[in-house]
Amino acid sequence: MKTIIASALALFLCAGLAAQSRIDTRTRAYVSPKRIVWKYDGEDGSLVKNADVLLKEGIGQAGTAIPEVCTMRSTSNQTPAILLDYGKELQGGIQLVNSQLSTKGIKVRIRFGESASEAMADIGEKGATNDHAMRDFIVTLPMMGVIEVGNSGFRFVRIDLIDHNSVLALQEASAIFTYHDIPRIGSFKSNDERLNQIWDTGAYTVHLNMQEYLWDGIKRDRLVWQGDLYPEVMTVSAVFGYHEVVPNSLDYGVKTDPLPKWMNGFSAYSLWWLMNQRDWYYNHGDLDYLKKNRDYILELIDQVISKIDGNGVEKLDGARFLDWPTSENAEVVHAGLQALMVMTMNGCIDICNALNEKAAAEKCRNAVQLLRKHIPDALNNKQAASLLSLAGMRDAGEMNTIVARNGAEGFSTFYGYFMLQAMAKAGDYQGAIDCIRNYWGGMLDLGATSFWEDFDMEWLKNAGRIDELVPEGKVDVHGDYGKYCYLGFRHSLCHGWASGPTAWLSRHVLGVEVVEPGCKTVRIIPNLGDLQWVEGTFPTPKGAIRIRHEKQADGRIVSKIDAPRGIKVIKR
Repeated sequence: MKTIIASALALFLCAGLAAQSRIDTRTRAYVSPKRIVWKYDGEDGSLVKNADVLLKEGIGQAGTAIPEVCTMRSTSNQTPAILLDYGKELQGGIQLVNSQLSTKGIKVRIRFGESASEAMADIGEKGATNDHAMRDFIVTLPMMGVIEVGNSGFRFVRIDLIDHNSVLALQEASAIFTYHDIPRIGSFKSNDERLNQIWDTGAYTVHLNMQEYLWDGIKRDRLVWQGDLYPEVMTVSAVFGYHEVVPNSLDYGVKTDPLPKWMNGFSAYSLWWLMNQRDWYYNHGDLDYLKKNRDYILELIDQVISKIDGNGVEKLDGARFLDWPTSENAEVVHAGLQALMVMTMNGCIDICNALNEKAAAEKCRNAVQLLRKHIPDALNNKQAASLLSLAGMRDAGEMNTIVARNGAEGFSTFYGYFMLQAMAKAGDYQGAIDCIRNYWGGMLDLGATSFWEDFDMEWLKNAGRIDELVPEGKVDVHGDYGKYCYLGFRHSLCHGWASGPTAWLSRHVLGVEVVEPGCKTVRIIPNLGDLQWVEGTFPTPKGAIRIRHEKQADGRIVSKIDAPRGIKVIKR
């Protein structure tokens, strides 16, 4: 009887705690290092022994038996260090298993890095920081124990023995990989392995940023920026289908920035929030979620419309922003915002119709007509030209002469998605595919396993790879570049807004366009460019659509499409 009572009490207490607790639905996996990039083992090479022990798969348990260990021994004037490579970008920390052979109370310095050179840097060196996530700190290890430290984005970890005349005998140094263990429902494969790798890397970049909320970056900018979410949300829909991290992140914006505040203080980000609502609804058909936000949506629409003057000119206040490269050009920002207002109001017509708010839909139509009275110049700028094209305010072909000029020169990782969209609208699919290969592929050529916060084609010149210590005479592409808020090592090498090619390839090469909410009707028109074949899957609420397109000798494309019951497919 006592046992039954005790068990019942334990269940009651656990249930009570669960009801009061925030439950983490993420998975933890332990990843062993894949290689030793560098070590300092003293002038005579004797300070580090058996380092390869750390490359073996661990069990996460210290014990009384004398284990096989990596020994790092310091002297009165020399302290050893080791740099580990975990093979690809990860979100999480590190688990150190310390043996009984270590000096009691021993201290180590841990440095995380998204590049090998960042893991070698001190705080303040080339922009290295502890902003958003600690990447450089000192910890004391428990003797015959396990410690877990760190919560950052990284691929490399440097471990330094701090104490002099001491011994560190490490059994294991496993990365703790924290992620949502969810399947990829969407897929993409073609005869071009470079494009396949780019699609996969964009999917992985967003997957890493799908934490408790949908972040910008897993090292720095671990924030919910509502405008930056847009390419990420498109990628989530194309790869994973529905996931709660998206509505949770959109709701976070409503909670933290109630009206009349703009999302994140940026008027454009409230516009992108509305665009996210529209496209999330079209992809997943969750009308109940749209209804939940009805009052906020209608009030925000009124607030947006109030920022149009009698001549149709946008007068958005708050921080006026498109992306960082355009942030210092007020005229370009205005041109982009004018176009974005049109795009958003058109999207809001769909939202209001879904909500059966006919009067609000009419207000949005009138707003579009008013905004079209003022059509700014693109100012020879790729961001402005892209949005003006997508808004239907300027001829797509004319704008493409700006967007496609010199290929990916002048692309940005955020607005690159909209540049690709504008090229597609102009029918320049081959040009867009080439830009994807050169721009996003350029990051892969430098060792990237996730896409970056910023990139410039000029950075490829004489650049060292991020997965090696920079050779003499080469440029440190991580530490020596970047500007605005992402100088040097502060630059994020895993930024969700850079995932645009993944969504774009599914939309335009695989060819899937959602026509009716909930994917009830989709249009599938492939655009293979110079590809010979492409195949893949696209998520819908009723299951995945399976697709294969093959180019024939005469240039015709033969398609095989298998859609779930209840999904209507419109072909070319």
